[in-house]
Amino acid sequence: MALSSQDIAQFRTALQDAVVRCSERCLYQSSKWAAELLNALPETDDGDASIASSPIYTPNNDSEEAALEAKELSKYLLAKSFFDCHEYDRCAAVFLPDSLLSSVLNSKTEATPVTPKGKEKAVAGSTSSRPSTAVNLPRLSQKSLFLALYAKFMAGEKRKNEESEMVMGPQDSGTVANKELIVVGRFLSAWFEERAGEDGDAPGSQGWLEYLYGMVLAKEKNDEKAMELLIRSVHKYPFNWGCWQEMTSLIPRAEDLTQIIQHCPEHVVAYMFHLHASLELYQQSPTLAHSLERLLSIFPTSSFLLTCNALLSYHSKDLMAAEQHFSRLLSLHPHRLDSLDHYSNILYVLNLRPKLAFLAHLCSSVDKFRPESCVVIGNYYSLLSMHEKAVQYFRRALTLDRSCLSAWTLMGHEYVELKNTHAAIESYRRAVDVNRRDYRAWYGLGQTYEMLEMHTYSLWYYKKAAGLRPWDGKMWMAVGSCLQKMQRERDGIKALKRALLADSYYDTGSSFGGGGDLVGGRGAPGHMDPDILLQIAAMYDQLGEEEEAKAYMELCVAQEDGGMAADEDNMAESVRIHNDSPAGSDDGAEAGDDSRAREGTGVTAATSKARMWLARFAMRTADYHTANRLATELCHDGVEVEEAKALVREVRSRLEASGMLSGGASD
Repeated sequence: MALSSQDIAQFRTALQDAVVRCSERCLYQSSKWAAELLNALPETDDGDASIASSPIYTPNNDSEEAALEAKELSKYLLAKSFFDCHEYDRCAAVFLPDSLLSSVLNSKTEATPVTPKGKEKAVAGSTSSRPSTAVNLPRLSQKSLFLALYAKFMAGEKRKNEESEMVMGPQDSGTVANKELIVVGRFLSAWFEERAGEDGDAPGSQGWLEYLYGMVLAKEKNDEKAMELLIRSVHKYPFNWGCWQEMTSLIPRAEDLTQIIQHCPEHVVAYMFHLHASLELYQQSPTLAHSLERLLSIFPTSSFLLTCNALLSYHSKDLMAAEQHFSRLLSLHPHRLDSLDHYSNILYVLNLRPKLAFLAHLCSSVDKFRPESCVVIGNYYSLLSMHEKAVQYFRRALTLDRSCLSAWTLMGHEYVELKNTHAAIESYRRAVDVNRRDYRAWYGLGQTYEMLEMHTYSLWYYKKAAGLRPWDGKMWMAVGSCLQKMQRERDGIKALKRALLADSYYDTGSSFGGGGDLVGGRGAPGHMDPDILLQIAAMYDQLGEEEEAKAYMELCVAQEDGGMAADEDNMAESVRIHNDSPAGSDDGAEAGDDSRAREGTGVTAATSKARMWLARFAMRTADYHTANRLATELCHDGVEVEEAKALVREVRSRLEASGMLSGGASD
């Protein structure tokens, strides 16, 4: 049955409409069938005109690009339907058959690379040589070219996952690479070189190819060039959130973020990027909170911004507020699984087992094969001390997504609990390979090597963690304890004093001892961790500096009722040893501040040990009345009672011998 040109044109329009309608309804197989049938139609002379008049076609503002897109529409719909069905190689071959890609690859290989002097290594796809004039790149629209090259990139990612061994298996080295990066990188290098202007930019580019090239360069560890291209991309099209996320992954420090944000466009999405990147770097400040409030006033029910709000409280160590924010987010978006692994971490730390059980059940009912669901369930089993089962679910999360950072770190924690230090170290190493900003993984490596009594390694990893979280007392306490074990008491004391200052940076909701008041308003915390104070005092004692040791022991005992040692001004100066400490008020403590009652820690093992040391010190200095008072208090504490009673008897015998018992018997 022969069809006229008009019939073919009408049928082509109908099939184009069918492809889009099926794709819009996520009927990908039906969309692919219609696209294949569409591309089987014979070409007609007036084909371009029929495509341009199609009601489903939205022309490009660039007339040249619009003409190319109109001409390629049928092929584009076919390629997109292949991509939707995860047939990436078929998608790429629609516009870029393997023979064409091979010719581009060979031409770039034969070209003489010009490596700038001083560069340590040349990066594939970033050579400065011009492509061979014998190869002409196909004349494609940027939309079709992006789809084809992105499909090639995804095909490489898919094969990389297929070739990887079982997670943490004997052959799983984590070194399998995406073999399509060279092809995609060299093609894009040739495309940009062909169109490069005087400033290195490609006039008429829409930003999508810069994004793809930036991703490829980031995979090849050429971070500087990748960031340059990604910034170019967001200037051309700022609504591509994937590009902003890629930029976030390339920023190692908050100082770098400050520099990069200056080169970003003035756009509301740029503010969201700054917020997101700051949280990825574990930052928290009043300025950040204010920016978040302003964004929430514009997008009050945004799940992304509500998640940022919860994470801001989480990084500020206000776990109860973070839990409430996540709970509200879950009520607004009950089927959203994004970031629920963070929520499960909070519930785990707060030991809220019923809520964690509910969350695990909810995630399992929504999608049990999402990495976030597996992490939540793994956390639940960990809270039940079923560590083998927890490892099983963390492995499952990594099978689904090997870049799932939470799963690598948490699996390392589980292996530590199982005393499998080799597997724990490997898990933590893989976590920092995924994200070198993950302080939990660095801290975990430090802990594991400390278990193995390899203190030099342990100290290095603890310092990495402390560098990422400089205002987290737990990090500096680990550094100080490690230095103490290495007989470096002076350095250990400095680190532990930094831990005291770090805890003062947080509000009283801190899980590490709180801050609140500052000694003399000068930067030393009013509420201090008795364990840290005892450790500092013990190190001073080892150094033979008994007066310093005595001062810190007294300060440790004073934490029972939230009070301070008598010479608190001197202690404030002693603790304040770093110029980069968070400054308190220069006006000193106001009288009204005392209205905020200091809640003490009560009697702890640390304060009892400090009281015992002070009692013995009083005995050595013949201050028998003080020794008797402290020993008597120890008898009532319920800690070290037998030793305290023996000390009381010794004090009384000394008092009897010196004839002072009558004056001190009432003590």
